[in-house]
Amino acid sequence: MKDKFTTLPFYVKASLFFVGLYTVVSILSITQSIVVPLIFALIIAIVLHPVVNFFVKIKVNRIIAIVITLILTIAVIGGFGTLLFSQAVLFSESWPEFVVKFTELFNESVSWASGYFDISPHKIEAWVTKTKGEMFNTDGTAIKNTIVSLGSGAVVMFVIPVYTFLFLYYKPLLMEFFHKLFSEKNHSAVGEVINQIKTVVQRYLVGLVLEVIIIAVLNSVGLLILGIDYAILLGIIGALLNLIPYIGGIVAVALPMMIAIVTTSTPMNALYVLGIYYFIQIVDNNYIVPKIVASQVRINAMVSIVAIFAFGLLWGIPGMFLSIPLIAIVKVIFDHFESLKPWGFILGDTMPGVSLFKLKIKKKKSI
Repeated sequence: MKDKFTTLPFYVKASLFFVGLYTVVSILSITQSIVVPLIFALIIAIVLHPVVNFFVKIKVNRIIAIVITLILTIAVIGGFGTLLFSQAVLFSESWPEFVVKFTELFNESVSWASGYFDISPHKIEAWVTKTKGEMFNTDGTAIKNTIVSLGSGAVVMFVIPVYTFLFLYYKPLLMEFFHKLFSEKNHSAVGEVINQIKTVVQRYLVGLVLEVIIIAVLNSVGLLILGIDYAILLGIIGALLNLIPYIGGIVAVALPMMIAIVTTSTPMNALYVLGIYYFIQIVDNNYIVPKIVASQVRINAMVSIVAIFAFGLLWGIPGMFLSIPLIAIVKVIFDHFESLKPWGFILGDTMPGVSLFKLKIKKKKSI
């Protein structure tokens, strides 16, 4: 007997699909403040699970093992944040000098542009003033929004460790829930999917941490060799932006190039910065990512870019960081169900062997 859904016309099935998709996206958008911290906590819990298991194996109580693991993680993140904050303080102290030099450079650029394009300098300055006024309005709204954002960010930073603790503590309960959710004949398949998701997330995120450290060191050393101010701060920011595939690298190189133009004696230093960052990107793409990040699931470039923009629109910057791990998890699930394997295939980067030009040569029959 055929399933009633399969006998429906195509336009009905398509309508149901898009209505369902719209409903899911709307729910995810409305519940962002709940869902995003939960996803971050779940991913962190998956990464920290082997550490907790290590403490449990050496006869440490499970709750104490989780607490120790979280304290060590917070200490490492806190040390990294302290280093970044100290560099940011140094940058802020030199900010007035930076503004003066940037203003001088801007005035020279306006003079050049007005002469080259035959535009009145007053029109250019009026346009810049209007744009600056729209971007940096002082009516109190921007300050209020900033305070609200910082407040909500502080709440999230407090909630994520709590969620992570609960995920680690209730891990046996959650595993039993998934086994009860499916029939007994599917238990092995469910266990295989969960184990592969754990492996993918662990390898991906541990690899990303190592990638950030290596890229930050390479960026900082390169900028220090060129004598660029705030080299360590820019190197760390560039490494963090590099986590956003394709887009982050462009922003990461733009910042030190601007600093080089403003703070050094020759604009050629900006081109040197571009050359160093380009070399680092080659090393990153051809060695660090394949050898160190080494995820079992690879997502093709088109899907990655679409996912980054889509999750960015949905959840902002946190969505951009979550986009690739979530798509990788979805691909793992798709690859384990026969009816969903085509969707898993389109998410991956396995190119089928296709000959663009085929020459057919007819063999002459032997007489």
